[in-house]
Amino acid sequence: MNVSHAARRSGLPAKTIRYYEEIGLIRPDRAANGYRDYSADDIHRLAFLKRARGLGFSIDECRQLMALYGDRGRASHDVRQIARSHVDAIGEKIRELETMRATLTRLIHACHGDERPDCPILDDIAGDVRH
Repeated sequence: MNVSHAARRSGLPAKTIRYYEEIGLIRPDRAANGYRDYSADDIHRLAFLKRARGLGFSIDECRQLMALYGDRGRASHDVRQIARSHVDAIGEKIRELETMRATLTRLIHACHGDERPDCPILDDIAGDVRH
């Protein structure tokens, strides 16, 4: 099947599918006319990638997960370790976002939000300690 059909079946944009081919995540066959010819296995791999990316795994992590998925001799602890590392990274990102929210909330409360030009939000972003 061609890339537009593969896009419909996998739920991924054609541009993303071409990118995944460019970076070697998938390797569709080529028809006699040189066009990409996606198989049912390719669609399955694309759906796998869509789900993994939806869970926030990086391209490199997706590459590792796909290799492990295709390796019937894999150890599940290898997969678990990738997932555990990803959860740890998500936790760190959540902590960073919570810190950002707290800082912005504090700055919003410090801002009068009136017609005056002084603004603690801009002062903080600029690194001004004059306030």
